[in-house]
Amino acid sequence: MSKSWGPHDIGGQEGGPIDLSEHETAHWEWQIDAMVRLALSKGLISDFAELRDGIEQLTQLDYDSCTYYERWAKSLAYTLVSRGVVSQQQLDDKISAVRARQQAQGLV
Repeated sequence: MSKSWGPHDIGGQEGGPIDLSEHETAHWEWQIDAMVRLALSKGLISDFAELRDGIEQLTQLDYDSCTYYERWAKSLAYTLVSRGVVSQQQLDDKISAVRARQQAQGLV
């Protein structure tokens, strides 16, 4: 019997090429890293392994289209919402406000 565990677990199947080239870490990636470390220091998550659950909740489309730090961001959001630290509505409102600010500044 074969069971699919999710997009993160390819179970020995061909996963495609891995980009091993060096690249600069973008500012927003440092920000995600800092938010995760802040959540750790505040006791909102107990270790990096806790992010695994949120990553495992991603759809195939999200998993395939997201970068490493985008997966971290989605996972941290999932974890904080599921623990009641922030509501989904609060998160959605903040995302909308940030997008509106970016559009007003011509960034997106």
